[in-house]
Amino acid sequence: MSTTPKTEIVRARVDEAVKHDAEKTLAAMGMNMSDAIRIFLHQLVIRHEFPVELKVPNETTIKAMHEKPKGHFQSVDELFDDAKE
Repeated sequence: MSTTPKTEIVRARVDEAVKHDAEKTLAAMGMNMSDAIRIFLHQLVIRHEFPVELKVPNETTIKAMHEKPKGHFQSVDELFDDAKE
């Protein structure tokens, strides 16, 4: 990492709930929002690509996302049997 003083400011507008949840998650990892943004930007520079894999869900995934949950399964076998259907 660079030892250059941090002099630039990056600002972004995000949903309040997303910001709050992200801050809680980062705090649990011992980081703050600025740490996470710096890590993201460093990885972007190192890799020369977006450091997080982004995918567009296919039709099957979109359909599953809209289905109501089926409830709890009593065993792993029951879960896998249901997934085969």
